[in-house]
Amino acid sequence: MDEERETLQRIVSTLVNKNDEIHNFIDMLNHTIANVQVNSSNAISELDEEFDGLYSVLHEMKGSMANTIQQEEARKIQALQDQLTQCSHALESSEELLELAVQSLDIKNPVELLEASRQIKDSVTVASAFRLSLKPKVSDSMTHMMVDFALEKRMLQAVKFLPVPKAPEIDVAACLVADNCITISWRMPEEDSRIDHFVLEYRKTNFDGLPRLKGEQRWELVDYIKATQYTLSGLKFDTKYMNLRVQACNKAVAGEYSDPVTLETKAFLFSLDSTSSHLNLKVEDTYVEWDPTGGKGQEKIKGKENKNRSNTASPKRSTNSPRASARGGRDRFAGESYTVLGDTAVESGQHYWEVRAQKDCKSYSVGVTYRNPGKFDQLGKTNSSWCIHINNWLQTTLSAKHNNKAKTLDTPVPDRIGVYCDFDGGQLSFYNASSKALLHTFRAKFTQPLLPGFMIWCGGLTVSTGLQVPRAVKTLQKSENGLGGSTSSLNNA
Repeated sequence: MDEERETLQRIVSTLVNKNDEIHNFIDMLNHTIANVQVNSSNAISELDEEFDGLYSVLHEMKGSMANTIQQEEARKIQALQDQLTQCSHALESSEELLELAVQSLDIKNPVELLEASRQIKDSVTVASAFRLSLKPKVSDSMTHMMVDFALEKRMLQAVKFLPVPKAPEIDVAACLVADNCITISWRMPEEDSRIDHFVLEYRKTNFDGLPRLKGEQRWELVDYIKATQYTLSGLKFDTKYMNLRVQACNKAVAGEYSDPVTLETKAFLFSLDSTSSHLNLKVEDTYVEWDPTGGKGQEKIKGKENKNRSNTASPKRSTNSPRASARGGRDRFAGESYTVLGDTAVESGQHYWEVRAQKDCKSYSVGVTYRNPGKFDQLGKTNSSWCIHINNWLQTTLSAKHNNKAKTLDTPVPDRIGVYCDFDGGQLSFYNASSKALLHTFRAKFTQPLLPGFMIWCGGLTVSTGLQVPRAVKTLQKSENGLGGSTSSLNNA
């Protein structure tokens, strides 16, 4: 009976998963239908704009060319009018000479006839009628102002929709996730000289495989990428994966998106556990600062804390919460242990986080500790905690501490400290986060999960999590391990 029930439960689970997949696919189809309608309307609007623009250009060209023809008409008519005026004047003068010559033919006196003939001859010699060109200065032809749009008509008749670029293909093997950056590379399935640029979209997710419609963050866009590779930098890997897809665009149209790829971006993410912090510390997510007023009355109630303690756990310290269970449940730090722990334990693997101190910090420590340290314990003063300590009180000193032993480090105090923890390899290293220069390395066989720990007196600390192990740190680790490295004299087995 139990076996049949278990088999039936597996079938039910499979059917539920399949139904969820179908529901997601139906939602995707409906979403696609809506997008098709919207995009079709947008395409028609853009087509109208293109043709309106073409009409506008043709109308402007027509007006300009008609104006040129009118100017040519005016120039020719003016030239012919001038020539016509000259001819009219010459004809009037010639008619007067003709009338005078006809009258002179009636003169009987030979002397008078000779004189009249000589005068008429001289007048004819200088008459404008005989200097006129009887050919029009301009022709009446306007054929040089004609246009032939036969070629353009054929070109317009050949106009078709611009070919849609094919979807790019993401080269997963060439993609790289490192240094809180993602470098994505792609190629076109065939060469297309009309590609103008590419568009990259990405979003964070906690799901491997194909993107899902429900419960996903919105795509973020990077536009006008000219190359076939792009690096997303300065990311915070607060989710396990990232979906990426690329589309190619020409001058007018964008192609289909590539098949999306999912790249793993898992990194160690934690916050500061305010329920563990000393009363003199003010904690907010990944920031802690010294609060000199927070511990008032602490000493007065120290002797009564067992008496006044209720059997009911405080809501803030409920062991049912994931963060409380991560640290196993404990009291706040007290006394001179101005400490706060992270809310997530390191149990395996390689992890990296960074810490930035305010300039007015008088004293602070950065390190790790096993779960459930004593509430009066200080980082580095027990055999279950390791740290580096910075003292800015009288003079600035940097030291490595473990098991109540300290080793002074002869190196400047960096603005940011990087913490690298290789749990399985038994290694805890501290770096200058800016230059990636090694400050100190502890080597130990970690037998319990490790919690990030921070001590501060005056000032504040900001913790940066969700970071991947930088490539420079990985390179230094390989070099250090290969050469035997400089390990701490404070190590324990």
